[in-house]
Amino acid sequence: MKPGFHAVNRVMRTLLSILFRVDTSHLDRIPRQGPLVAIANHINSFEAPVMVCWLDNPAVTGIGKRELWKNPFIHFLFQLWEIIPIDRGMVDRDAFNLALAALKQGKVLSIAPEGTRSKTGQMQKGKPGVSLLAARSHAPILPLAYWGHEAVWSNLRHLRRTDFHIEVGQPFYLTAEGASLSREIREAVSDEMMYKIAELLPERYRGVYAFADRPVYRYLVPAQENAS
Repeated sequence: MKPGFHAVNRVMRTLLSILFRVDTSHLDRIPRQGPLVAIANHINSFEAPVMVCWLDNPAVTGIGKRELWKNPFIHFLFQLWEIIPIDRGMVDRDAFNLALAALKQGKVLSIAPEGTRSKTGQMQKGKPGVSLLAARSHAPILPLAYWGHEAVWSNLRHLRRTDFHIEVGQPFYLTAEGASLSREIREAVSDEMMYKIAELLPERYRGVYAFADRPVYRYLVPAQENAS
């Protein structure tokens, strides 16, 4: 843990609390230690600061697009939080290896499988990279869902705080083995992971992962079953 970690998080919580009423009722479901891959939908840039600052746990880290480091303040925060930079639009093997190393060190690694923010608040198609990371690391996967904070700028114009909802699901494992995952299977696994997130969201946010009947999971198994 880097010096100033908890102090900076306290200041950030104070500042973010001006904007948000954060629902913390389910945060105790997130383990304090990994290895764990936490997957979530991605509505805007506030998710990472809110999660890191409210959890205030040096074991929690994540992945962020490299362009964000150009902002000096974000650069400072991401270095403090040990966020892993990734080059989007290409296969970034360095980021992948750093993510694997973080999991081996017992980190809780937060990832947005969509890869980019949703302009509507609704879920977008997930990318298959996270399925390969889960397979290679053999780490359990924890689905999270965020919503409500898409209204932050509209509310701010009217001097209103915004409710920031966080739902935490049940952990699961990937049953397919990493080295043999074809792209077709990786995409199927990615979709199943996204459905796990969609199940936690109100229906209006599910987007391309809206469902009429409960999704069927071929490649994912609850952590309790895997342990037995």
